[in-house]
Amino acid sequence: MTAATHSSVSPADADAADAVLLGLDPEQREVATTLRGPVCVLAGAGTGKTRAITHRIAYGVRSGRLMPASVLAVTFTNRAAGEMRGRLRTLGAGGVQARTFHSAALRQLQYFWPRAIGGELPRLLERKIQFVAEAGARCRIRLDRNELRDVTGEIEWAKVTQTVPADYPAAALKAGREAPRDLAEIAQIYGTYEQLKRDRGMIDFEDVLLLTVGVLQDRHDIAEQIRAQYQHFVVDEYQDVSPLQQRLLELWLGDRDSLCVVGDASQTIYSFTGATPDHLLDFRTRYPQATVVKLVRDYRSTPQVVHLANGLLGQARGRAAEHRLELVSQREPGPDPAYAEYPDEPTEAEGVAGRVRDLIAAGVPAGEIAVLYRINAQSEVYEQALADAGVPYQLRGAERFFERAEVQKAVLALRGAARSGGSDDPLLRDVVELGSQVRAVLSSTGWTTEPPAGSGAVRDQWESLAALVRLAEDFARSRPGVTLADLAVELDERKAAQHAPTVQGVTLASLHAAKGLEWDAVFLVGLTDGMMPITYAKTDEQIEEERRLLYVGVTRARHHLTFSWALSRAPGGRASRRPSRFLNGLRPGSAVPGSRPGGPEAGAARKRGRRGPALCRVCGRTLTEAGDIKLMRCADCPSDMDEGLYERLRDWRAGQSKLQGMPAYCVFTDKTLMAIAETAPAEPGELSMISGVGGRKLERYGADVLAICAGQEPAGADPDDA
Repeated sequence: MTAATHSSVSPADADAADAVLLGLDPEQREVATTLRGPVCVLAGAGTGKTRAITHRIAYGVRSGRLMPASVLAVTFTNRAAGEMRGRLRTLGAGGVQARTFHSAALRQLQYFWPRAIGGELPRLLERKIQFVAEAGARCRIRLDRNELRDVTGEIEWAKVTQTVPADYPAAALKAGREAPRDLAEIAQIYGTYEQLKRDRGMIDFEDVLLLTVGVLQDRHDIAEQIRAQYQHFVVDEYQDVSPLQQRLLELWLGDRDSLCVVGDASQTIYSFTGATPDHLLDFRTRYPQATVVKLVRDYRSTPQVVHLANGLLGQARGRAAEHRLELVSQREPGPDPAYAEYPDEPTEAEGVAGRVRDLIAAGVPAGEIAVLYRINAQSEVYEQALADAGVPYQLRGAERFFERAEVQKAVLALRGAARSGGSDDPLLRDVVELGSQVRAVLSSTGWTTEPPAGSGAVRDQWESLAALVRLAEDFARSRPGVTLADLAVELDERKAAQHAPTVQGVTLASLHAAKGLEWDAVFLVGLTDGMMPITYAKTDEQIEEERRLLYVGVTRARHHLTFSWALSRAPGGRASRRPSRFLNGLRPGSAVPGSRPGGPEAGAARKRGRRGPALCRVCGRTLTEAGDIKLMRCADCPSDMDEGLYERLRDWRAGQSKLQGMPAYCVFTDKTLMAIAETAPAEPGELSMISGVGGRKLERYGADVLAICAGQEPAGADPDDA
């Protein structure tokens, strides 16, 4: 490793550097040209954050202010790092290192290990689950496959939070971890696992970060050599850093502040892995002189999708919510988000499959459509519905339902019981009804009628088996008199049908697996209380993370967005479910949480742009169409709009649009201007009650609009102050 130096720049180089800035919006351009000192980029979903930071690096390189080898760009997935390297090559900055935290640390550890420790670096343990299993056996603690996965997750969490085995029980208790076993048992397994690795000369991925941190803390000469090599750092998805990754970053930096971080606290959905948005939110505290740039121009989604996403976060609480970004769509208007209520889950899946088929027929590619759900166990009914509809699909982030180990084991047990006819199985004696037979057989594989507490693999396994039970019950209901043998045949046929080639099919994915992706059309399904938010989200912090998870799902959609839920699990079941509380105040006819008609809460809700049932101010009928709700009257009811005022507002809006370099509808839509011209508000409170005039726009444009309504000339606004 050699120290990087700066080079002089010729006029021709300057022209080439300026070319990198072409096409950037004002905020992206500020990110790209602010090359010194700490920079914090608060970037909302779809606002072009990767574009901004790659152009920042390329501008620095091509202007001669940054040497390629002096820059280290860090992100969280190999896919994101690869995308960043590709963009940098295209922009003429191919020598820049873009890596994950683990990749960058491993590279440094391999280089410096002989000098710092001596000998060769221990072998890297690719899959730690086998060692965890052996550690459990040595502790005489038997773990099934799902407990193995969950205990492994607890060990990973402990290591990224820099918690040693002896401190694990207290730390887990303080953090409210839903542990799969007794905390003392996990601590014992954790300690034995660490000893096994030491005995065999191996390290795991978390050790890579821990050891790199240790080397840099103990060997100042090595730390200084790395700091001489890497003088400028860029960290993407900064809201997802763990305490261990943050410590490594601090050691890379030393006493310097040439750091650019990019993140969005509203997309923090991995706290269970140790990620925390605190480092992002505390950036200005650590660096009071930092430049903070907000990217809020959304180039991904239509105004309708963006408006709903803003409304969803508008109801959020907590520290992350206090720093939420209000997005402004840069796209042409599209269809309003759709809401669909179904009597039961199979009907919901069939309805979604039908809508998917209609979109494909209308020209939307299957690969540009996604069905997103909260947990992987929800996939089976959608796999079947799409297969029945002849729609190809692909699963992301999960095995196919019938390829899951617990499902294969259960199907094998059911097939065995079907062959014996139940005569030799004491569990099946005197059990006639198919659903009861299936529950009895699955009880031998670990099935219980009540779901386990907490989340993770154990819960996923239970949900998978619960889906099999429901499948059997529905099969028996549709074909009275069927046997276990008939069910076994049905399962084989379903498995065969769902393994057809699914190239470029509709994506089926959990909301967590959808992070970082986008589609033209997104279906958010199963949105009932108990699933969204999930039933084991108990604390305020957990509930808010569930809200952020739904927000991530909403912001995956470019054009079409559909929400759906089922009032009961099975056909004919009691309609006891309620739509997700997160949709209250957003879907037509729903009330804002805690509001009552005409009360002060309702007025406050209107000021925030969130309403309960909206009534026409002319005829009193309930309004359901978004445009009618904005005007607060039916489309066919008479308008008392001041045409002259409307035209003056349009002229003012055109000037603001040109001044700020944004589409006119991003200032106010035509419907909002019509509503203003119809009501002619005289004071801020009246203006704030008009749909489309939120707190941010009231502060930015309120004085101008009220002046125009009063027949006066607006004072105008400096876009830099906006």
